[in-house]
Amino acid sequence: MELATLLLIAAILIAVVVFLSFFPIMLWISALASGVRVGIITLVAMRLRRVIPSRIVNPMIKARKAGLGVSVNQLESHYLAGGNVDRVVNALIAAERANIELAFERAAAIDLAGRDVLQAVQMSVNPKVIETPWVSAVAKDGIEVKVKARVTVRANIDRLVGGAGEETIMARVGEGIVTTVGSATTHKDVLENPDLISRTVLGKGLDAGTAFEILSIDIADVDVGKNIGAHLQTEQAEADKRIAQAKAEERRAMAVAQEQEMKARVEEMRAKVVEAESQVPLAMSEALRNGKLGVMDYMNLRNIDADTNMRESFGHMSNPGESDKK
Repeated sequence: MELATLLLIAAILIAVVVFLSFFPIMLWISALASGVRVGIITLVAMRLRRVIPSRIVNPMIKARKAGLGVSVNQLESHYLAGGNVDRVVNALIAAERANIELAFERAAAIDLAGRDVLQAVQMSVNPKVIETPWVSAVAKDGIEVKVKARVTVRANIDRLVGGAGEETIMARVGEGIVTTVGSATTHKDVLENPDLISRTVLGKGLDAGTAFEILSIDIADVDVGKNIGAHLQTEQAEADKRIAQAKAEERRAMAVAQEQEMKARVEEMRAKVVEAESQVPLAMSEALRNGKLGVMDYMNLRNIDADTNMRESFGHMSNPGESDKK
């Protein structure tokens, strides 16, 4: 008898737990106590649609207490779309307190776009300061100038969907700094008037197409870097030197090639002369046989050769260095 009673009590408890887990009575009572009318059937239907009722009812209670006119269907549809219902409601409450016009559809679209809508509302009230890294630029005199700027931005609620982020703002500010410094005649002009960079960059409308509104651009620090112009001139001179050396080497190689070619031609001519000289005795003998050259003519020719050889020997005796070279 006692065992049957215990089993009955356990079954009742299990049934109660299952009922309470499927029918969120406490959540329903809490909603009624807060003035939010949500039917128990609606909560059960949320369970069937795989929606956690507390994720809808608790933000609904906050919205109702803040006086926002949102419905359960709006919150549930945003939850089913993958949005953060609690964050959207908090953003709507913050916008209401700051007198910023923000509709639920706009807040839901911003949240589904992947942006933190609550942070955007907070940035609309309290602007954010973005500090850029060191931006290096070169003035016309070739001196490098390093600039660090602080950009004060405010979120633009209307352009959060589809607007560019902080990276675009920093890139545009860096581009403006490089342009302004590059147009300066000397780096001293930038050092004397750093506010020139702020005025020039701010006047370019850098926040166009972004999710922010630039309030001010302040130059945090300016530093002088390397003499880039002199460095480039040195590198150019070194490059010109290497080009000149290469051209000189090319000319030297061409001269050597021409010299070798001339030597080859001289050797060829010498060979032809030797060959021609070898034919002289044969021609003379042929002339003697045919009677075209007499004996006296031959003797005169030999005397001329002897005289020539004697003169050459005298010349070698007067120039012994040349004789040694030969």
